[in-house]
Amino acid sequence: MREQAPSALAVYANVAMPGAGGVPAGVTGLARSRWAGPGAQCSRTGRERWGARDKGVKPVTTSHDAVLRAGDGAVGEWLAKSGRALPALRAWAVRDPQEPLAVALWAYADAERLGHQQVRTRLQAAHAAAVQAGNAHAASLIHAVWLAAHNQHRATADHLVLHLAQHPGDVLAGPLLSAFSLSGDLAYRDHGRNLAVTQYEAAGQESWPWASWAAAALAEMGESDRAWHLAGHALTLQPRSGTAVHARAHAEHEQGTGPAYTSFIDGWLKDDPRALQRRHLQWHAALQDLACGNLQAARLRADTELHRGDVGMRAATNWRLLLAGQAPANTSDLDHIHQLVDEGAGWAEVFHTFQLALALAVASDTDGLNAMAARAGGDRRPDYHQVLTPVIQALAHMTDGQPGKAVDLLTPLGQEVERVGGVRVEREIIQDTLARALIDTGQMEQAAHLLHHRVIHRHHHTYETLLLTPRTHALPHPTHAPADSPAARTCTRTGA
Repeated sequence: MREQAPSALAVYANVAMPGAGGVPAGVTGLARSRWAGPGAQCSRTGRERWGARDKGVKPVTTSHDAVLRAGDGAVGEWLAKSGRALPALRAWAVRDPQEPLAVALWAYADAERLGHQQVRTRLQAAHAAAVQAGNAHAASLIHAVWLAAHNQHRATADHLVLHLAQHPGDVLAGPLLSAFSLSGDLAYRDHGRNLAVTQYEAAGQESWPWASWAAAALAEMGESDRAWHLAGHALTLQPRSGTAVHARAHAEHEQGTGPAYTSFIDGWLKDDPRALQRRHLQWHAALQDLACGNLQAARLRADTELHRGDVGMRAATNWRLLLAGQAPANTSDLDHIHQLVDEGAGWAEVFHTFQLALALAVASDTDGLNAMAARAGGDRRPDYHQVLTPVIQALAHMTDGQPGKAVDLLTPLGQEVERVGGVRVEREIIQDTLARALIDTGQMEQAAHLLHHRVIHRHHHTYETLLLTPRTHALPHPTHAPADSPAARTCTRTGA
């Protein structure tokens, strides 16, 4: 008979009851959050909390393998972002509705399908059950999940610092690390990356989840070789780790591996065709097709793999093709883009707004870009009016045939473009735009200098060569995705 995996409650049964809201007892200086959620709290500032670990709180560790086996392997599937993750979490929650972590993890992972009210109700019930059971770990983790589900990124990051100080190497906290980069604060972003690396050290070399997250952090730190090797180590331990594969994609983008990556990812996805990050990994593959000059393959991936809701990835692929003087793949419907721009969600985070601007640029909608730039310029958030506004204005000038004005706007930004958000490979398109603008204004040496590092370090760099090639014709006219094509299907949850 199969050995029954221990419940998450049993795994953490020796953890003492926390203070209010699942915060480890003894941690001081906390104020109530404006969010009326379970155990809601936040610190005076993130930096105060990072340096305020209570020496009297003894860190609690637990069995790594036991956690991964929880829910008959549902937790392991979720951490691997496999195609079996959502069904496994749902089955666990249905089978054991009194298990707080089962209910909370399913609600968070399947939030798009469940809807906001269902997620809120389930997380509140799960947190109450954890508190009643005296499960400090679950209560603390569910509070972090609550904050993340409500897009309270800074508060999530602050709480994770406390949580991981009390529960070092806790793999269940790893999927929430994106809160640090989503906070909009570069100090938070850097702290989150360092935290991923130090937590891997705390968890040990046999922890494939933390090896995966640390590899992703190293890739964003510009250490692509170390990231590639660590991702490989994680995949040796767990060949189905989608997070490790994603980290490898970022590392190989910097290396320009081209067909080596596309061959790897095509083979990897054959074994898990419903992997949560499938479309995003295929987008990375499209960029590798561009890197080695396989333009038709890049278009084909975009047209067959991306859905209607993947406006950002589609725009990022097509704007690169256009900058390189090539015909784009099918584009997003302009009315759909305008609808997203008009909705509040399109302005919730700076990077998402930037992606919509790219989509308008692909559509050559100069008027739409000018309207976006005006709105961003009036936005009270510094990242919007200080950085995003000139970027959108530059895109408008590129679509209007005025590359000189784009050069004037983009050149002074320098490293400030990091404030647009996203990751290195996603922000790189701003540098691409500046390179093309420089070429179009006859500043060949400046453009070559701008891309020199990429050309000498990437094995395949046909895309950069195309960027540095003067254009002899107007941009090809974009075409919309046919309504019955895979590209036009309504987006489902990707986990990317």
